[in-house]
Amino acid sequence: MTDTRNPEDRGQLKRRTVLAAGGAAVTAVGVGGAFAAGASAQEETAADACYTLTSELVEGPYYIDADKIRQDVTEDQEGIPLALALTVIDAETCRPLRDAAVDIWHCNALGVYSGYESNGSGGGGGGPAPTDAPSGTPTGEPPSGPPGGGGGHQEPTDDERYLRGTWRTDRHGRVTFRTVFPGWYQGRCVHIHVKVHVDGEWSDAGYEGGHTCHTGQLFFDEASVLLTADEEPYSTNAAARTPLDEDTIYPGNGHEGGLLYLRYDRRHIARGVHARLTLGVEPDATHDGQDSPPQPTASASASAS
Repeated sequence: MTDTRNPEDRGQLKRRTVLAAGGAAVTAVGVGGAFAAGASAQEETAADACYTLTSELVEGPYYIDADKIRQDVTEDQEGIPLALALTVIDAETCRPLRDAAVDIWHCNALGVYSGYESNGSGGGGGGPAPTDAPSGTPTGEPPSGPPGGGGGHQEPTDDERYLRGTWRTDRHGRVTFRTVFPGWYQGRCVHIHVKVHVDGEWSDAGYEGGHTCHTGQLFFDEASVLLTADEEPYSTNAAARTPLDEDTIYPGNGHEGGLLYLRYDRRHIARGVHARLTLGVEPDATHDGQDSPPQPTASASASAS
């Protein structure tokens, strides 16, 4: 959806309309495979999330205003199944936010964003090593700003929309997505982008109006990423990978900064990963992710255990 805001109105989302995806909606998210002994599990309590604001981070250049109302965003993308469960709460009152619209988007196993395929891995080249001699000339605009998601928005180069979607929170503030474990590209650690929109209206056509109260990113601990790197198709990703504690966007403050709680079998991560997090937001505020990237603080290694 084209953003019709004037420059002076960037802080408010004046009109936001999305169209429902065709076909039946997915109503449940699951990951195949049981969690056997040796599974990695991290627990989150209400006390951990209550009264804690989740860090606001940059939107990045590859956001496309949600045009797919769906829980399963996988389409035909290969990768380790990922079930993502998010709970959105008012950080001041700890009450769940019902009927919020939650967007997620991320690159595929080889670091490519849908809508920007001609730009290559991470929107700026890289990715798997070429198998044939190059032909023709590069297409698409080079990314602006620092590597990994800073800079202004870029217009899409194609109509692909895999690994992108929007869904509605239930009365408990919960929303679930089915996707694949993201890959990586030069300049960034493994991550998922997320936005939360409130005060809009849902209809058969989708979601309209309201404003963006949270823009953030979700992160994965190093142990899980290293395990995925041994699995296909991640093992064919030749792009340089940035560790979590060297990322220029991750604020280094653990789950408050978007570090996901993960559950998976360390011996068989290819069977699937469950990820979850509570997002504490300010419903009356507007955070559209247009600010400058934050500077990382302390090392995230300890919080990634």
